[in-house]
Amino acid sequence: MYKSKKPYFYGTGRRKSSVARVHLFQNGTGSITINGRDIDDYFGLDTLKLIVRQPLVTTDQLGKVDIVATVTGGGVTGQAGAIRHGIARALLLSNEEYRPALKAAGLLTRDPRMKERKKYGLKAARRAPQFSKR
Repeated sequence: MYKSKKPYFYGTGRRKSSVARVHLFQNGTGSITINGRDIDDYFGLDTLKLIVRQPLVTTDQLGKVDIVATVTGGGVTGQAGAIRHGIARALLLSNEEYRPALKAAGLLTRDPRMKERKKYGLKAARRAPQFSKR
């Protein structure tokens, strides 16, 4: 547990090229702040908000803790996945008894899938240039 003005638990989450730093404050009101903005302002799609709240629903902590997250890189889906991973790790530090539930839901595993690099002679990773018959 880290201490600043209020004690908190810290978790780092990663997904694709996104990195999220998550601060979990116990005995909160249930507010989730991402990059200084409310979750409803930051994510437009309800599915992304659902992804972020998934670890809290799994451990029955929704409305009991406050989340402050800083996320960089990637797109909105990758950022939502990174925040989810960070929240799951912070919850695990707050209470070790959450491990079986979080593990069963697959929230502790870092998703290793990344963008495949572009190859020379091709237009993308696998996309070959089109040619016509003469």
